[in-house]
Amino acid sequence: MNDNQTLATALESLPHGPEFRFIDKLLTLDPGKAGTAQYTVKENDFFLRGHFPGHPVMPGVLIVEAAAQLAGTVAQSDPTIPPLPGLKLTALRAIKILGTAKPGETIQLEAKVRGRLANLIQAEVIASVNGAVVLTGEVTLSGAS
Repeated sequence: MNDNQTLATALESLPHGPEFRFIDKLLTLDPGKAGTAQYTVKENDFFLRGHFPGHPVMPGVLIVEAAAQLAGTVAQSDPTIPPLPGLKLTALRAIKILGTAKPGETIQLEAKVRGRLANLIQAEVIASVNGAVVLTGEVTLSGAS
């Protein structure tokens, strides 16, 4: 699963507008269970203008956001559970930001849903750049039930 139509359809289940999506390509999707995706940091990404002048890097919090968006995409694709409206990132656990991504670099994202309880979804996330892990941890997403 990797065409733009599939990605657009998968991302429709998230509340984000196109200008705040940090997934360019959905590489794999095991609906409701796991997925992989990527995001390439572009020279003109809005967040690079002040982070950091002369040495631009994608803010770690936005790498967390990219991983959470993938986790939400995976969770919302479960064919046995209706999508939760207004799904949002609500908690972080054991998040470690171990590196950065510069313009032109591609972030590889992985998300695995580890649990669901009512309107809460817990997922394990990992991000890497050039084979080096730059983020690990767990995210909790919640939506209206």
